[in-house]
Amino acid sequence: MDEQVRILLCEDEENLGTILKELLESKHYKVDLCADGEQGWKAFRLHKYDLCLLDIMMPKRDGLTLAKDIRSMRDDVPIIFLTALGMRENILEGFRSGADDYITKPFSMEELVLRIEAILRRTAKHDAEREPQRIYYIGGYTFNTTNQTLTFNEQSRRLTTKECELLSLLCLFANQTLERAYALNVIWGITEPSGANENSFSQRSMDVYVTKLRRMLADDPSIEIKNVHGKGYKLVIPPVAAPEEH
Repeated sequence: MDEQVRILLCEDEENLGTILKELLESKHYKVDLCADGEQGWKAFRLHKYDLCLLDIMMPKRDGLTLAKDIRSMRDDVPIIFLTALGMRENILEGFRSGADDYITKPFSMEELVLRIEAILRRTAKHDAEREPQRIYYIGGYTFNTTNQTLTFNEQSRRLTTKECELLSLLCLFANQTLERAYALNVIWGITEPSGANENSFSQRSMDVYVTKLRRMLADDPSIEIKNVHGKGYKLVIPPVAAPEEH
């Protein structure tokens, strides 16, 4: 069996914190419960966590601040906010702080467990057959994900992190449809956008990045990023073997 998943739970409401800890431990997770954000930050620096559950309103260091601190140290650990605040501004601020998901109190324990399982499936080396490569050959381009560079005819350009993440996903699903909702989840941390305005904003943001990538790949006419109506995008590339080493 895989190594036990370790969760950082930061909840200042004692009864709820204890109930959540016991519930998650009954699901065979290892849980460290912290009663405030300062304790949570100390614990995070000491241990390697697979997921963080953070209450937004906490003493000493609120959940939004803690999430930003966590992201400054590790950008790959999933974060779910537990919040009693239903205001759209708080939810958006949570996503800007690096959240992968949020759940509003009072919530169903079953729903929380399902959300945790869904995020862990996505982040835990998801789809072994789709394990990311370091270098992709896209027509006449060489895409190095480690250095975040795209090279064509010995001319290289550096991609931003978002550009690199989106192109990596398109390459993982080359000649297949990359669903918009999946990309929004993986790159922008949006699972189920809370409103039409937020959904529209997130989609426009991704559209902007897709347009940028199309321009970057324009020197090779055999490559195309197609819109798949109502679903997402498809990176269409010819089957090209990697250059031989001499």
